[in-house]
Amino acid sequence: MALPRLRAVVLVSGAALLTRRALKRRIARSPLWPLPALPEPVSGHSKRRATAVRKLLVTGRTEVADGVVQLRLEGPGLPPWSPGAHLDLVLPSGLVRQYSLCGDPEDTGAYTVATRLVANGRGGSREVHEQLQEGLEVEVRGPRNRFPLAEAPGYVFVVGGIGITPVLPMLRALAASGAEWRLLYGGRSRASMPFLEEIEKLGADGDRVTVVAQDEAGHPDVAGALADLAPGTAVYCCGPEPLMAAATAALPEGCTLHLERFSAATGAATGSEAFEVELRRSGRTLPVAAGQSVLAAVRAELPHVAYSCEQGFCGTCQQRVLEGEIDHRDELLTDDERGDSMLICVSRCRGGRLVLDL
Repeated sequence: MALPRLRAVVLVSGAALLTRRALKRRIARSPLWPLPALPEPVSGHSKRRATAVRKLLVTGRTEVADGVVQLRLEGPGLPPWSPGAHLDLVLPSGLVRQYSLCGDPEDTGAYTVATRLVANGRGGSREVHEQLQEGLEVEVRGPRNRFPLAEAPGYVFVVGGIGITPVLPMLRALAASGAEWRLLYGGRSRASMPFLEEIEKLGADGDRVTVVAQDEAGHPDVAGALADLAPGTAVYCCGPEPLMAAATAALPEGCTLHLERFSAATGAATGSEAFEVELRRSGRTLPVAAGQSVLAAVRAELPHVAYSCEQGFCGTCQQRVLEGEIDHRDELLTDDERGDSMLICVSRCRGGRLVLDL
């Protein structure tokens, strides 16, 4: 009995040894396996943001204005966040959309977001309104913050419609601290403007809040709101592109402007000459046609690569660039980030070749 058992042990040990050797040979010759000589990949992951995907439960759903739904998303061990931060929601269809956190940062057991239904949009808001019901789980990434509340002697906020969502936690924090602030809040109608009652209460002391409903008083006077500001005042603007342009044009000298876009700026550059992109970790080289984005070319080979806006303002498709000169066409990256990364949905190559950490 001992001899057959010994023979079996020898056979199993030998098979395991051969398997390990075969695996080592495969790793050595195949670029599709991780390359230990390269640093930890950071593509698609900004150093300043949380990137883990987690599932949260929709535990609350409230209509906070005409066409605007607020969702409460609960889960354990949620990362902290600060006013101005947003989440990436991975919708049931696979679409990824960004929504600003509009709840209380002290509420560590849940995130709160709100979204307006855009009838002629690209489908994300409709999916939120129609499918994200109480009791459903939804995947999220983040939070991350590219619209933080900076220290300043005073603040002026210029907001349009659903653009109030990243600003609301800022107003709460400033009101609690006793800081100097004012808000110009515009919308199509009072019924369509989310959180209006709370905002008016926050600004009741000192007439800090000016509400301009288009069906009552036309468009808000942005230039008037920004006239004669003290040097150092921080101006925050979030809303449609014409509102952003008006705030940019009217900004007084000595003040700082902080913008949060929900869509790409008009007149963004598109198209250029063809080039090729090497995906270093995958060992593949792809052609990028003159009328094709890097994102489209990459996703044809690697369909798992994350993306969302496809217009250069959300940051989901940010990738690390190992070689090549980048033609940056985005609305988002800082000068530091542009040194070694790009948004592959809009940015391209100055020259014939880029190498990405993919």
